[in-house]
Amino acid sequence: MTIHLDIVPVLSLIAGIAILIAPRILNYVVAFYLIAIGLLGLIH
Repeated sequence: MTIHLDIVPVLSLIAGIAILIAPRILNYVVAFYLIAIGLLGLIH
């Protein structure tokens, strides 16, 4: 049995946890998230 996870919700979850742990890295988390979304949009 294979469990398929979409990458966007996983990135959102990781970003949310990172912001809760260290709010100072919010800018970096948002930047990486936007870059990842952009790359996924270009690839697909």
